[in-house]
Amino acid sequence: MIAKSSTTLKRRAAPLDLPLRLERAGSQPAQLHASLRTAILEGRFPSGDRLPSSRDLAAQLRVPRNVVVAAYEHLLSDGLVEATLGAGTFVAAQLPPGDRSLVKPTYEAAAISQAPFALGRTYTDQELLRRLGIAIRRRVLAATGIDRGYGDPRGNEDLRFQIAAQLGATRGIRCSVDQIIILNGTQQALRFCSDALLERGDHVWFEDPGYPASRTALQDAGVKIVPVPVDEQGFDVSAAKQISARARAVYVTPSHQFPTGVTMTMNRRIALLEWARSSDAWIFEDDYNSEFRYAGPPLTALAGIDGCERVIYLGTFSKTMFSSLRLAYAVLPARIVRQVVNARASYDRFPPSFVEGAVADLMADGFLAAHTRRMRTRYRE
Repeated sequence: MIAKSSTTLKRRAAPLDLPLRLERAGSQPAQLHASLRTAILEGRFPSGDRLPSSRDLAAQLRVPRNVVVAAYEHLLSDGLVEATLGAGTFVAAQLPPGDRSLVKPTYEAAAISQAPFALGRTYTDQELLRRLGIAIRRRVLAATGIDRGYGDPRGNEDLRFQIAAQLGATRGIRCSVDQIIILNGTQQALRFCSDALLERGDHVWFEDPGYPASRTALQDAGVKIVPVPVDEQGFDVSAAKQISARARAVYVTPSHQFPTGVTMTMNRRIALLEWARSSDAWIFEDDYNSEFRYAGPPLTALAGIDGCERVIYLGTFSKTMFSSLRLAYAVLPARIVRQVVNARASYDRFPPSFVEGAVADLMADGFLAAHTRRMRTRYRE
């Protein structure tokens, strides 16, 4: 009944119900043709979309099947659809020029450069992907009813246990599993902590130069960013006090300053901690790229020196694994855990628990540590 088209389209399944309203003028086939034609030209049915079968659409609209067949034949003669016997009727690959978008985009998504030496790019290790895939499958197949539920908004307990053990051994941070919250990224951690601990308009010291994405996250939370210079010793605490004496928090990357690579000296670290204690302020410690240090032994993290009293420690798996994993964590002072967890629970409850559990398995069997050592060698080269 409908001629076969030789054009190859990217096939997409038809929606269960088409949001169509028949035009009032003309016969039923003409009304249906006009409705479908408008929907296609306005972009509601993009090129390659599969239209329902004539039988299904007739049942949906409560019209005789020959009404749909006639409307489809008319669309075919218009060049708006193409059909293949046995496969169905599809919106044509080439549509008439014109405005086919009902909703105009109001912004352009920020482009992340994939050029050589671009920030945040990791080497895609096939063995890591293979082992992670196996671990995820194992977790899914072994899942109980509890595992398939909403779970703890702090995240998977196995992963939090592994993180606590690793931080104690490598970064000098003594924390309990209950103080760790799993998140989708350090920017999300900053947003949740800002919502829980800061007021709109509060001053926050920020490294200058510093990490743009973190700056944006804090600004979007409504705080006032106060740029503070970074020199060869790292964040300048004395300068910060002169610039703004009433800051309520500070964001720093002390182990590997972004973008200069400077390590904050111990004197500056002690001065920053003393300021936080005396001012009842918070320190956001983003331990950016700490796994890939190539000169000298790493200094103890600020959170390790502080004992997790005023420091909120932020870490991520984006650099050791890959960024699209969307897995990060925050170590919180015990007295603010409930506040931050409540702020988090009001947004999205928790990240995917099966992926968290799989990463915990790779940490527990030592694979992730070995992978990180291999990548450190490769990146050094």
